Amino acid sequence: MQLMKRVQVIADGYVQRVGYRDFVQKETFCRDITGYVKNLDDGKVEIIAEGSEEELQAFVSRINITKYPINVTECNVSWQESKEEFKKFEIKRGDREEETFERLDYAGKMLYEILEFSKETLDVSKETRDISRETLEVSKETLDNSRVSLRLQNNMLDKQDQMIEIGKETKDEIAELRTSTGKYLDEEFKEIRKELVSIKDALARAGIKV
Repeated sequence: MQLMKRVQVIADGYVQRVGYRDFVQKETFCRDITGYVKNLDDGKVEIIAEGSEEELQAFVSRINITKYPINVTECNVSWQESKEEFKKFEIKRGDREEETFERLDYAGKMLYEILEFSKETLDVSKETRDISRETLEVSKETLDNSRVSLRLQNNMLDKQDQMIEIGKETKDEIAELRTSTGKYLDEEFKEIRKELVSIKDALARAGIKV
């Protein structure tokens, strides 16, 4: 069985009219901690809590916070023996008027925080829209460049087709020229042979041997 302890915490700083007591009570939820939290006349907050020493040490650490709108600047802790006089953990509230003003102050701070968050969200949304527009512009420019590249590729292919066709025509012309030249040379060689035979015969008749 764990030894029960009692701790008194006096929290100073921005701890009144900022929802600090509600925060402290929430930190006892589903935990074996009893006691109370209340505002003091000097602007501080008193917490009396009973439970196991281990549980209370973790509790004291959790309630010593700096998170808007709460700012605990000083936390005086004193340990005592448990008196086991509490059945639950509760908020000890002041008179109705004081509590009403505190609730209004806290609500105002929360509304301000919500408005600030909404403003930041809108700024992020605007920045996201601007980035999206820039991305679309870049995409459009990239698409236009792709179209230009495609046209250039098509033109190059057309030029290649034309060069292939010209090459084919040139090859056909060269082949035809070779054929014609061969036939011409064959005819010329035949005529030369005939003339040589005639000259040889004429020389033989003249008694000249060749």
